[in-house]
Amino acid sequence: MNARTPAGDRPTAPPGAHLVLAVGVLGYGLAVLDRTSLGVAGIEAADRFGIGAGSLSSFAVLQLLVYAALQVPVGVLIDRWGARTMVVLGGALMASGQLVLALAAHVEVAVAARVLLGAGDAMTFVSVLRIVSAWFPPARVPVLTQVVGLIGQLGQIASVFPLVALLHARGWTTAYAAAAGLTALGAVLSWLVLRDAPPGVRPPRSAKPLRLVLADVRGAWRTPGTRLGLASHFATPFAGTAFALLWGYPFLVSGQGLSPAAASALLTAYVCAGALGGPLLGALVGRHPLRRSWLVLGMVAVQALAWAVVLAWPGAAPLPLLVLLVLALAAGGPASMIGFDYARTSNPPERLGSATGIVNVGGFASGLLTILLIGVLLDVQGAGTPDTYTLEAFKVAMAVHFPLWGVGLVAVLRARVRTRRQLAAEHGVVVPPITHAIRRELAARRARG
Repeated sequence: MNARTPAGDRPTAPPGAHLVLAVGVLGYGLAVLDRTSLGVAGIEAADRFGIGAGSLSSFAVLQLLVYAALQVPVGVLIDRWGARTMVVLGGALMASGQLVLALAAHVEVAVAARVLLGAGDAMTFVSVLRIVSAWFPPARVPVLTQVVGLIGQLGQIASVFPLVALLHARGWTTAYAAAAGLTALGAVLSWLVLRDAPPGVRPPRSAKPLRLVLADVRGAWRTPGTRLGLASHFATPFAGTAFALLWGYPFLVSGQGLSPAAASALLTAYVCAGALGGPLLGALVGRHPLRRSWLVLGMVAVQALAWAVVLAWPGAAPLPLLVLLVLALAAGGPASMIGFDYARTSNPPERLGSATGIVNVGGFASGLLTILLIGVLLDVQGAGTPDTYTLEAFKVAMAVHFPLWGVGLVAVLRARVRTRRQLAAEHGVVVPPITHAIRRELAARRARG
């Protein structure tokens, strides 16, 4: 194989690919641990810094805002510097953020810590996806994307159990300093093991001038498949993100009256359900690429139905219903990965980083809006602190999911029409049900001969 052979042309994964995959998953898992570490300590954070629900939600919102804002720049930097460098840099920033948070005594310092964490987190997932695409055959990438996303979510289990146990046993500083040390160790391991491409394969880097970089970003944005990926990523994961990142634990404990142990068990079930369902969904995407949007729409419908039943239930919901809610929310994570598959199949390799970054903005933008609005609605109802959380206030606040799902579904349907039109115009591919626009376009092509 010569130095110009694309990695995706390999019929099988080269030696060392699975070690690279394992370290990449570990790096992303540590990013998830850092991302969700505040959600399981929301009550302790409110007491430590003397803040209400709106201010508490601003911690997570700021972190996600930084994450979302950096996605396109990170995609460009991956194309230029390489994914391995970005994973290591992201780990260093997250370790620094956790250490600052461990020592923080004032809310302003804690805010700065979450900015560092959001910036490092922004660099990790899309970089690992780029490495996976370089090391494995295209037919395996949809399933492995799910594997990275969902096994990486095991980092949330580490935040739910070991971090919470350490927090209660040794206190705030020790718990977050330990998270910082573990993240730093992961960054070192990533530097030692990860490579942008297998031996003998040219790394997919591009040191383009700014003018051409901006052209790639514009080209990725103008591609209908990228927009469909963005819309899919917007619509599917935000309910689970808000639940896992900040509001699920208070909702279950203060709103539904569960014990902390039961709430932790449900959050763990959320992670495990996603990990089990993700590879199955990835296999479906690989076998039926022309039915990806129906999977997205179906997952949104399942989540909306589950939340509607829980919120309409008189009083606290029974435990089996809460289990079903958690399982439904877990479907959003695997469904969001379909957005990255749209980016991969709709763009050439040289702008895949930009396209992936654009798609990744979607779910984090909707997630930060959800987290912020829930906090604001709790404050407006006079339930802004852990002592004043009530089930009735949570039910009003959690209803904010539904208008966001509406926006997401409209965006998916519009982008789907445009993507199908492009497929029909460029490749003669017809995706049932064929739209009137595609019929007209195909008829015009036949008339032109």
